Amino acid sequence: MSQQPLPTQPYDLVPQKVVILDRDGVINEDSDEYIKSLDEWKPYPQAIDAIAHLARHGWTIAVATNQSGIARGYYDEAELARMHERLLHLVRDAGGDIAHIAYCPHGPDDDCACRKPRVGLLDEIQAVLKLESLDGAWLVGDSLRDLQAGESKGCHGVLVRTGKGHRTEAKGGLANVRIFDDLAGFAYFLQPLH
Repeated sequence: MSQQPLPTQPYDLVPQKVVILDRDGVINEDSDEYIKSLDEWKPYPQAIDAIAHLARHGWTIAVATNQSGIARGYYDEAELARMHERLLHLVRDAGGDIAHIAYCPHGPDDDCACRKPRVGLLDEIQAVLKLESLDGAWLVGDSLRDLQAGESKGCHGVLVRTGKGHRTEAKGGLANVRIFDDLAGFAYFLQPLH
């Protein structure tokens, strides 16, 4: 389990004002061939605006992302850091912020504690944000493993239809999960424009 630099400001948070996002397929385009470089990392413009909208209205945003392409040798942690620096820059330019990005660099056969649907990434976010629990936080993903990780920590599950979301929805078994076309749809449900 690896992490970006810790936030510079202290947080006085309640889980109900925390949104945890998967990355590929939620914030940026996904690919079955993996997102291997900054050039291949293509954010959804509405997702950047949605993150900034929530942050401006007092929501704390974190990211929890499986990045097995590192273990597979498709890219390294330095390239991943460049992608995340770009993400942070775009969100800040839009008037928002991301409090923490947690990622799992392991492959599916590494038996790590952090690869979703395991909860290590969420435990990291909980610790960094100094929360007693994540019960009542929101977790947004495009795959069942995202939702399973969130459910294990008491998060409200949200599926977006971007990325692999349509495929996940078609498989069913999504009781108690809210479904939106994209991250913007969820953001404006959570925090309507006034």
